[in-house]
Amino acid sequence: MNAPFFKYGMFNDEVSLIMAFIIGIGFGFFLERAGFGSSKKLAAQFYFNDMSVLKVMFSAIVTAMIGIFYLSWIGFMDLSLVYLTPTYILPQILGGLILGVGFVIGGYCPGTSAVGVSTGRIDAMVYFIGIFGGVFIFGEMYPWLQGFADSTPMGTVTLPQFLNLPYGLVVFLVVLMAVGAFALAEWGEKKIQSKKAVS
Repeated sequence: MNAPFFKYGMFNDEVSLIMAFIIGIGFGFFLERAGFGSSKKLAAQFYFNDMSVLKVMFSAIVTAMIGIFYLSWIGFMDLSLVYLTPTYILPQILGGLILGVGFVIGGYCPGTSAVGVSTGRIDAMVYFIGIFGGVFIFGEMYPWLQGFADSTPMGTVTLPQFLNLPYGLVVFLVVLMAVGAFALAEWGEKKIQSKKAVS
């Protein structure tokens, strides 16, 4: 086994922070190049005008998933050493809903708002301030919210474990889901554009 590199002691904490910084800068650069620093482009997906966000993000997810699966299959990566965030059903559903509503209203998610801030977008700066405000409020209220935040724990569960299916089959099904989502997105975009052309 050779990966994950950090878990095998191939570099220390300081190097890992430098690498995270470089990867973050690269990720932000490509988000901006894709136009994801604009709230108009991001919000357009909710009106089915431009489904670029779904296509790009789903492509990234599928690429990473296939890569990790095959790296594990050939024995290069030990999946048991890959960190998984513990699952807490109700708090994470509520958090997802809050993030989703904020995404629709503000036109940004946390990552794309950072991209918008780096290019000087005022709306992204307002959104970014809101993120820090929310983090501060949650931190101050955490003693009262801790019971709910720690409720409905499932541990570190993956889709193959939850569905009791082979890892490879789940990868295949997610790829099929992605292809279907891409086709549906293309169809929806053409429908909206044809309606606009008629009107």
